[in-house]
Amino acid sequence: MVRRAYGELPDSLLRHLRNVDIVVEDWPGPDEADLVGEHNSLFGLYHGWPLTERDSIGPALPDRILIYRGPILQACESRDEAVREIRITLWHEIGHYLGMTEEDLHRLGYG
Repeated sequence: MVRRAYGELPDSLLRHLRNVDIVVEDWPGPDEADLVGEHNSLFGLYHGWPLTERDSIGPALPDRILIYRGPILQACESRDEAVREIRITLWHEIGHYLGMTEEDLHRLGYG
């Protein structure tokens, strides 16, 4: 499902991704407990340095976008709905990679 959602993202967005791993995990771990919320609603997470905060050298290790399968499947009633939610989550986390704030992402409909 993540491959399908990723494949639906526009090339104009994907061409900005450099040195970013997209990883699927079943559930958020203990380090993310404070981000989960009361309804297991953490669908994804960006780990890294946003492009807007990098110097010319950049990080040696890849940034990571985590997609959490369990919370997405728990929240969605169908496979198509899950793919849509994964696509929105990918947009959201890529937005963080590009330097967007939560407010920016909500304004664009990816909050």
